[in-house]
Amino acid sequence: MSPQARQEYVQTLVERYRNASRRKKSLILDELCITCGYHRKYAIEKVNTFNARVANKRPGRPRHYRESEIIDPLKQIWLAANMPASKRLEALLPHWLPFIKGLGRHAHQALLKISPATIDRLLKPTRLKYKRKGLSTTRPGTLLRNQIPIKVDQWNEFKPGFLEADTVAHCGSAIDGHYAITLDCVDIATGWSEQRATWGHDHVAILNQIKHVEQSLPFKLLGFDCDCGGEFINYDLLLYLQYRKGDPVQFTRSRPYKKDDNAHIEQKNWTHVRQWLGYDRFDNIKIVDLLNDLYTTEWRLLFNFFMPSVKIIEKTRRGSKIIKKHDAPKTPYQRLLESSFIDKPIKQKLSHQYKLLNPFHLKKQIEKKLLRIKSILKSSNYSGKVLL
Repeated sequence: MSPQARQEYVQTLVERYRNASRRKKSLILDELCITCGYHRKYAIEKVNTFNARVANKRPGRPRHYRESEIIDPLKQIWLAANMPASKRLEALLPHWLPFIKGLGRHAHQALLKISPATIDRLLKPTRLKYKRKGLSTTRPGTLLRNQIPIKVDQWNEFKPGFLEADTVAHCGSAIDGHYAITLDCVDIATGWSEQRATWGHDHVAILNQIKHVEQSLPFKLLGFDCDCGGEFINYDLLLYLQYRKGDPVQFTRSRPYKKDDNAHIEQKNWTHVRQWLGYDRFDNIKIVDLLNDLYTTEWRLLFNFFMPSVKIIEKTRRGSKIIKKHDAPKTPYQRLLESSFIDKPIKQKLSHQYKLLNPFHLKKQIEKKLLRIKSILKSSNYSGKVLL
């Protein structure tokens, strides 16, 4: 019998016990001892001191906060951060709470101590789920495959500068015709990400955006890993990375049709692009400039300074199961500050930049620009031709 069932059973006997005669009380105690396995002295104390109001209270330690005080700011941050999981939300709360207006000291301290389980419980009525899937537009580039080595163990990189890259097609439900795509890049060690938009999968346009990404990184580019798409597997990118003057960049690729080889960037394709831009078809060339204006300003600042993620630190196999252990959620900015490979002047520059940012202001600007993009899509009279 569970403890809760015992409490309910005792509650049914208490009233009858207190109004019974001496002989009937003895019989009730016998019944209680046999049913619940209590010692007789404990059973006597139990029925004499039983308090139904206390027994029916929620078990566990007492709460030191009022749900009404913390639920609204918690929802506000959760929605502004695009509905992250509870563990990531717990990690980003210290970065977002200073910008909540009118938040009392008691509620502020309660939110800093809140657990992921409590977050799940409080947000359960309003939590939304995404289950949509998109199309893949990767086309193999076979010409240079043998010249670019395969690398499948990127998950254990610990030095900033090794990027995984992929493209996300904004093609809607059909991959024919012309449309915008997003070049998505992520640093394996820190999670620092950069996005750029191009019109179609032209490899020259992709190369130009890769050069722009490299200039925006707060660390030196050391390695570049991609899939087998023709926008990456070409001579122009090979010459730029491996045969540059000075230090060449390690250029590797994944195995064909093995998305697990690029797990880091596949995850960012969802959290940093699809969750925000959806699966609409961006078939107006004007959107490319608007996306790049968004990606190079508020977008990169919000994700790299205020959006935490976890990093795998251990992976072991036990029979048929693979056990993974992750570190505590941290933002890319935090991981850069903790890295011993980043020079002190760069860390100071990032810290100064962080103090000038407001995540709610960044989110508001992102929403304005996304509304501008959607308005252009609605007003476009697209009839199968490229809008110039």
